[in-house]
Amino acid sequence: MAVRAVRGAVQLERDEAGHMDEQVGALLTAVLERNGLTPDDLISIWFTATPDLHSDFPAAAARKLGIVDVPLICAQELDIEGAMPRVVRILAHIESDRSRADIAHVYLGTAAALRKDIAQ
Repeated sequence: MAVRAVRGAVQLERDEAGHMDEQVGALLTAVLERNGLTPDDLISIWFTATPDLHSDFPAAAARKLGIVDVPLICAQELDIEGAMPRVVRILAHIESDRSRADIAHVYLGTAAALRKDIAQ
């Protein structure tokens, strides 16, 4: 079993805790499903949020999905002029038999524009 990294992002329509939970939960669920993972396959997850998001910690959505014994951390993205607003990104470290080329990185909705080269 190898250690792999999975990237993903979602752009929120508004800065509200319930909306963040819903969208980040959808992102995490898609990452797990598209890569054939369970929470037991997760090693850790880094969450970042753009500076315009203040309503909640993105990691709270993971806890609400039952991801309770995985180390999670949140950080703020750089405040770059012209960057896409209201974006939550993830970098999940996983155990998987998949090759790097077979890892499905998940960019939902408008966030797909962030990484057209790897968005599935």
